[in-house]
Amino acid sequence: MNHKRPPIPAIIIVLLLVALSIYFIVTQTAGADETALTASGAIEAVQVNVAPEIAGKVTEVLVEEGQSVSINTPLLRLDASLLAAQRAVASAAVDSATAALAAAQTKYDQTLEAALAAQAAQRSKDWRTSAPSEFDQPNWYIEQEQQIAAAQAELAAAQAAIDDANANLEKVITDLKNSDYLQAEQDLAEARAAFVIAEQVKDQAADASDSGGLNEAAQDYYDDALTNLEDAEEAYNDLMNSDEAEDVEYARGQVLVAQQRYDAAYARLLTLQTGADSPAVIAAAKELDKAKSALAQAEASLALVDAQIAKLTVNAPMSGVVLTRNVEPGEFVQPGATTLTLGNINELTITVYVPEDRYGEISLGQSAAVMVDSFPDVTFTATVIQIADKAEFTPRNVQTVEGRSSTVFAIKLSVQDPEGKLKIGMPADVVFK
Repeated sequence: MNHKRPPIPAIIIVLLLVALSIYFIVTQTAGADETALTASGAIEAVQVNVAPEIAGKVTEVLVEEGQSVSINTPLLRLDASLLAAQRAVASAAVDSATAALAAAQTKYDQTLEAALAAQAAQRSKDWRTSAPSEFDQPNWYIEQEQQIAAAQAELAAAQAAIDDANANLEKVITDLKNSDYLQAEQDLAEARAAFVIAEQVKDQAADASDSGGLNEAAQDYYDDALTNLEDAEEAYNDLMNSDEAEDVEYARGQVLVAQQRYDAAYARLLTLQTGADSPAVIAAAKELDKAKSALAQAEASLALVDAQIAKLTVNAPMSGVVLTRNVEPGEFVQPGATTLTLGNINELTITVYVPEDRYGEISLGQSAAVMVDSFPDVTFTATVIQIADKAEFTPRNVQTVEGRSSTVFAIKLSVQDPEGKLKIGMPADVVFK
């Protein structure tokens, strides 16, 4: 007997088809997950250690750990009493230098005004005064600047003439080859000086009194001085013949004439240096420059103190969150000592290491999914922002020896966390898409 199998309901067939479809989809997804590139790391952020630039006692700490701050927000302040006193001294120095500059400016203006008036008077005199008959041109013919340059050249020539005359005199004396000459010359100079005094004493005694005793004493003093002078002259002359004496006298005359030439040239130069070129104006200008320099130095000192005072308040170098606070009011801190640590949690990153054989699967701008244990149901988005140019061995924090001996590349990703859930140091897994 034949029995017919009852037909399978259509609904069951549909359910079987749906089940098979789901099976194939799950199978394919599982295969894809098994081949996806994954890596692990820890959430990172830029951290800045905040330290004062100068030493001092902390008077205020204006933030707490976990507090969000903006860039340039005051974080702590140091004691300002010492720098305030230094600023008072520096400010007083600026005031003093300002007053000195004003006085120097007034003196310069007055000196210049007087010099210009003298210059005008000298110019008028030159116009009226006739030039020497040896000149073919009037006094005003050559400009003042040229006359000054010529007078300066003459002054230099006169100085050279003095040097030459002194050298010649020394040579003439050396050629005498007589070691007693210098001593004899010194004795003669002393005898001449004593005689001049004795002659004055004699004349004063004669004018002051009719007393015979006073006049006789003065006469005796005079006679002794005269005798010493005659003896010194005789001893001096005995050391030289007439030719040598004439040579010495002429050489001394050259020295005297050269000195007189120099003095006359200098006096002539002074008469020409009128107006802004006058020595008085030049000296006043130098004093004015010194006063300006003194004021600039005083202002620089004040600015230095102000800069130090500004550094008494330590401001946030960036926007972020106070991660650690290592200082309290009353503590003394040194320059460079870490007082606070800030973290920029608005720009989180994570660095992971991928094996060398899968390095080619990563590219800049590639997206990745980030998962953390604290939020198992949340997937964060990350973007590759840096790929290492050099391979390295896996960092030591990898647990297995096999892993530590592998060659890997560091990959840095920027993590998006708009709700602020992630924290620095939080372990995370990365799946590259």
